[in-house]
Amino acid sequence: MASQFDRQSVRVELISKLSTVPTSRRQALIAEYRKRSEAAFAASTLRNYRMTIRLFTEWCHREGHCATLPIEPRTVAAWIDAMGGKLAANTIETRLWAIAELHRSEFLPSPTRHRLVDLALKAVKRKYGTMTRQAPPLCKKEVIATIGRLGASRQDIRDKAVLWIATDSWCRASEIVAFRVKDLQRQEDGSSLLFVARSKTDQNGQGGYAFLSKRGSEAVIKWIEMANLRADDPILTKSQSGATIKPLDPATLSRIIKRCTGRTDVSAHSTRVGGVHDAFRLGCDLSSIMVAGRWSSPEMPARYGRRILASQSAAAKVSSHFNEVD
Repeated sequence: MASQFDRQSVRVELISKLSTVPTSRRQALIAEYRKRSEAAFAASTLRNYRMTIRLFTEWCHREGHCATLPIEPRTVAAWIDAMGGKLAANTIETRLWAIAELHRSEFLPSPTRHRLVDLALKAVKRKYGTMTRQAPPLCKKEVIATIGRLGASRQDIRDKAVLWIATDSWCRASEIVAFRVKDLQRQEDGSSLLFVARSKTDQNGQGGYAFLSKRGSEAVIKWIEMANLRADDPILTKSQSGATIKPLDPATLSRIIKRCTGRTDVSAHSTRVGGVHDAFRLGCDLSSIMVAGRWSSPEMPARYGRRILASQSAAAKVSSHFNEVD
């Protein structure tokens, strides 16, 4: 608590000092901050940041609020009220981060730290809850059945590679589309490892590995050979012959999975959730599930598997026992 107070005191002191420096020097610092931000943040983070600032500015103009910096805490609190019930609490918090970052980039005190904003967020959480919308599971059995229905066309071969990587690796969509041919590392038993160079929880690029089964490896290699891909090429590209070789985007990945399965409710994240469901059904422990999905804490896989865990709980076992006795 003391260290948090110290950091806040230092921040306030820095902002106070910056307010007295010449305009030219202040503008130079702001330009330097923006330049370093471009290098420090992931491209997706920067896109979301800019989108949020644009949405906030449009809302201010539409609702008659002032969007000039520094933004009034009452304006931010009103924005939270407007988002309540429409967006998940964690999405609102992400958007508040963007407002805070906007002020940091100008070396201004952030309104998001104001008590009015804190109370507005607490009120939204209390009224609408903090439960996040979870992607529906797409489990291994359904994926394998889907693959079995695909033919031998160029598109089908590519789609088989997509489905095998998604169901075997439990990777996020952003990780799947980032795989390059050189990231595929064969093992003696016919399976492979996929090198995950960077991920949502590994922004510094320490790297990790995801599993690809023997059948998955064979499907991916068949696509690589058919598309004549080289070591530095992305594994998953457009299926058309002669098309520019560039990675698919996560949205395209989701569309492929929807089309192949015939389900409109699934996304590229559904195989990650489905993998957790399958693992809990097979009795895998939480620590091994965390390793497979490269989670740094048990919170998310436990959330994905809460329905399965409830059906396997002590209450379920006791009920089952007495039903058998009857």
